[in-house]
Amino acid sequence: MPENLRIAAIVPCHNEEAAVAKVVTDLLTAVPEMKVFVYDNNSTDRTVEFARAAGATVRQETQKGKGNVVRRAFSDIDADVYLIIDGDDTYDALAAGTLIDTLIDGHLDHVLGVRKPDGDATAYRPGHETGNRLFNRLVGSLFGLPVSDMLSGYRVFSRRFVKSFPALSREFEIETELTVHSMSMRVPQAEVEVGFRDRPEGSESKLRTYHDGFRILRLIVELFRHERPLFFYSVFAGLFFLIGLILGIPVLIEFVQTGLVPRLPTAVLSSSLVILAFLAFLAGLIMDGVLRGRREAIRLHYLRLPAPVNVDWNQPS
Repeated sequence: MPENLRIAAIVPCHNEEAAVAKVVTDLLTAVPEMKVFVYDNNSTDRTVEFARAAGATVRQETQKGKGNVVRRAFSDIDADVYLIIDGDDTYDALAAGTLIDTLIDGHLDHVLGVRKPDGDATAYRPGHETGNRLFNRLVGSLFGLPVSDMLSGYRVFSRRFVKSFPALSREFEIETELTVHSMSMRVPQAEVEVGFRDRPEGSESKLRTYHDGFRILRLIVELFRHERPLFFYSVFAGLFFLIGLILGIPVLIEFVQTGLVPRLPTAVLSSSLVILAFLAFLAGLIMDGVLRGRREAIRLHYLRLPAPVNVDWNQPS
């Protein structure tokens, strides 16, 4: 690992007194030069006390939700490499060095920690593993790149990734937003398997299976509309046009044969649907042009920021 590299670990926490000290200790053991920031999100237990005692810098974010914590941390902290990990000690924090080395050695911008259960661990709650797989397939098909664990909370980023990421999500949808941003930007990235285990005794999950699942699904639809508008609106345009065509062809045939339009409401509905199809397709074209300009602006900002380690021109290939 290069010297003088500023590495920041971000640990979002809400009532994690049973686990946070071990997470901080393991991170500092894996990468001693790392600075660990524990962001307390309205904890009512001794999370702050235990995090400080373990060697972390503690900061506060009073707006509830993991997305709010990540947005605040990405805004406040200026580093070369950023690591984010949950404070519940379900991820193997000792693997931090491997993820960071993968980012640096590969000149990458994003390394995803893919969860691999340790032994007989049952860290996945009922339905979570199946839901995660379904979301992986959905996002991969919609945005064109495969992903093995889009809901993982263990990731490493370059500075240029973090500073070009808008971070609009408020709660647990932040992982989905991070995944889609990396796909849309087409940044160099990799996946690394990391250990995943049960929560320690006394630690409770903050996830709400159906509530958070529906929020993630809604965000995927919204991101699909924003990131692939031509495709999104073309689906509606095609549907409106097809229904209008099915309704309108009999009316048109009857008009050609008799010169009359006895089913006027059907004719009006058919023509209205065809007009709506045209407008939907036009909206998709306009939004696609706006998207292109936005992506170019983000890409230019991204290119102005240095990579964690610049390529040495004199290094032999």
